[in-house]
Amino acid sequence: MESAVIVSVLMACYKHERFVEAAVRSVMAQEGVSFELIVIDDGSPDRSPEILERLANEFHFKYVHRSNKGVVATMNELLSMAKGKYFCSMASDDMMPAGRLAEQSQYLESHPEVPVCFGQIVVMDGEGNHGETPDPRYTRSVPQVTFEEFFMGKKEVHGCSEMIRLDVFRDMGGYDKEFPFEDFPQWLKFFHRFGTLPVLPTLCCYYRVHGNNMSSNSTLMYGTFLKALARYSDHPLYPKAVKIWKSHWFSMLAYTNKAEAVRRIPQLASFSWDFFKRFPKLFVPKFILDRRFNV
Repeated sequence: MESAVIVSVLMACYKHERFVEAAVRSVMAQEGVSFELIVIDDGSPDRSPEILERLANEFHFKYVHRSNKGVVATMNELLSMAKGKYFCSMASDDMMPAGRLAEQSQYLESHPEVPVCFGQIVVMDGEGNHGETPDPRYTRSVPQVTFEEFFMGKKEVHGCSEMIRLDVFRDMGGYDKEFPFEDFPQWLKFFHRFGTLPVLPTLCCYYRVHGNNMSSNSTLMYGTFLKALARYSDHPLYPKAVKIWKSHWFSMLAYTNKAEAVRRIPQLASFSWDFFKRFPKLFVPKFILDRRFNV
């Protein structure tokens, strides 16, 4: 029954014919809590719609196929259809570990004052190979992250690891249409409103890295980060936060595209320790950085 739904899993799919079946099956294998899966194919030109239609017939989840509107509009449309007490987003190229929905929903049930909780991820390659050790960038955020820590880039949370109270999220206006992707601007908004949010040791996602992830577009990603930070330009830490996030952008480019890192030095450089400690990466070969640095 619809009234019995505890967790809504919202999946936006676009051009993931290689991965979407594994993603759906990992959700439908969840146990220990009543949940629904809602999927929108955002105008994929590949075989994703065909695969999803077959899976929807097999598992009887709600599925919509329509023309392309973009990820934020799609997530808000999914949000409007959700009937759970809580919800989480699920990328159509990732996989959900067993027990994830039950563990996070049980945590929120026992902590009614908490609007959202985050968890851990394990990185997976395009073929589905993965280890068992969670990414240390997020394990060090356990047990909680404050607004200042997130704002200054000292601690991180991953967008595929969240579970959120649906009524709170709707009250906050849903996903922000001013941004090209949904998670970072929304987390800033949550941290700014609630101050401190919990990060659980629970494994919540096998995060697939396959070369076409939106996160691989550093200009889009960090440009959006800086635009989101500007919403809080009246905060006393804002000038320092901008320098820190620009230094992160430079660090990413120094690892992935050294020529572009050099080209953007006038835009990203600052007289700060955060920049100077990352500058030497520009001169270190990538195969050495693979062994020595976490990007």
